[in-house]
Amino acid sequence: MNVTVPLAQRAPGDAYSEAEWQVRCDLAALYRLVAHHRMTDLIYTHISARVPSENDGGPEHHFLINPYGVLFHEITASSLVKVDLEGNVVSPGTSSRVNAAGFTIHSAIHMARHDAACVIHTHTEAGIAVSAQEHGLLPISQHALKFYGHLAYHDYEGIALDLDERDRLVRDLGQHKAMILRNHGLLVAGRSIAEAFNLIYYLERACQAQISALAGGAKLVLPPEEVRLRTAAQFNGGASLEHCDMAWEAASRLIAGTPDWRV
Repeated sequence: MNVTVPLAQRAPGDAYSEAEWQVRCDLAALYRLVAHHRMTDLIYTHISARVPSENDGGPEHHFLINPYGVLFHEITASSLVKVDLEGNVVSPGTSSRVNAAGFTIHSAIHMARHDAACVIHTHTEAGIAVSAQEHGLLPISQHALKFYGHLAYHDYEGIALDLDERDRLVRDLGQHKAMILRNHGLLVAGRSIAEAFNLIYYLERACQAQISALAGGAKLVLPPEEVRLRTAAQFNGGASLEHCDMAWEAASRLIAGTPDWRV
């Protein structure tokens, strides 16, 4: 079962289907939670969510993304911009402007990975730091072992304005749900908004732990290979979505006192 933040009153004029309005409310809540955990970079990162196609007037693959120039803690359900895979604005939010690099990255994943309901891209201090380390994410913490054998890497090509990079992003991500963009930041693709939040939260925490451990200067302890594989399997077992839903429901209470995002 997908646990979601309760719906507020529907948008003015009931402009959206119930399914789309639910996605909008959940995505706006996710923006607020990412801001709450200080994983933002002014106006320059982005989160997207696929609009259920059966409620979207046909087979088009539309997704929601933040209006360019709006801070994450300001995002509301109706402010989100709906675009298609060609970059055309299907439904403007508070603005029809969308970050061009954000469109390149998110459209690439949504085009190729139909299981990706939500894509998060961040530029955090720890995420950028690990992305610049040749060895990548080290298997030195329980948080990091969640991604052991399940993490992709994509080499930096400059600001993602070239649509040709979409093919390489998709190729490098493969069937993984998490990827480190070298010299850039982090990216995750979840089967639900709840799973995407869980992935970015723990990938960020794994990066933070690694930077702190390396800063200590002491020799690091790495678990044996069999323990790494066992832990990764435990994290990625059949109950993983259920755990993500429980964490999402709990995390939503962290923003309960903020101005309503379900408007």
